[in-house]
Amino acid sequence: MDSIITLRPDSSQPTPLYLQLARNLEAAIQAGQWKADQALPSERSLSEDLNISRVTARKALDVLVEQGLIRRNQGSGTFITPRLEQPLSRLSSFTEMLRSKGLTPSSQWLEREIALPTLDELTRLSLSPSDQVARLKRLRKADGVVMAVELSTLPAALLPEPRAIGDSLYAHLEAIGRPVVRALQHIRAINASTEMAALVGIAPGTAMLRMTRIGFLADKTPIELTDTYCRDDYYDFVAELRR
Repeated sequence: MDSIITLRPDSSQPTPLYLQLARNLEAAIQAGQWKADQALPSERSLSEDLNISRVTARKALDVLVEQGLIRRNQGSGTFITPRLEQPLSRLSSFTEMLRSKGLTPSSQWLEREIALPTLDELTRLSLSPSDQVARLKRLRKADGVVMAVELSTLPAALLPEPRAIGDSLYAHLEAIGRPVVRALQHIRAINASTEMAALVGIAPGTAMLRMTRIGFLADKTPIELTDTYCRDDYYDFVAELRR
């Protein structure tokens, strides 16, 4: 109750009450007062606890819905939307990024196998036709919520036992002394296929982001080809520009 009271807007201020409440709620969300997928207080609760009208509470929540910070589930309430801001200037793993934001990363493995490379994999990883690859496919989760589908291919000579990988591929590569130190990354918008939509829990044709990364060793050898299919409603990619 005490934490809710701190959200109360100040009627003596010129800023509309609903905007004050929206800003206070946003600050509380960013501070971790509610976790991803946790329910927010209802319009009725906010109205009664903060001594404001339900219209004010509703308009404040509308602002947060528009910002993508929360979502309304018909009949069950308003929930925090898991969102990730991934800086485009820093090379980090999914696991590192989530932990830096106080979220718990996990993976659900769908495939871990040794196979023959495709023509695209041969080209991008500078392999010979006789080489084999370790092919990985998994769901990436934050606090148990599916954020993305990740498909990675690495030379089997580097990764002969793909089932030895835990939650973090990059941590495994660090541990065996072959860390990825540089990567080229391309991002484009796609529409979710029936398979991808089913895996992440969205409707087929919904917008997704496809992030393709080629990772390199210190000697410039390409060792990682990863396609990550990200939920558009959960991901933000941020670039800092300077003059």
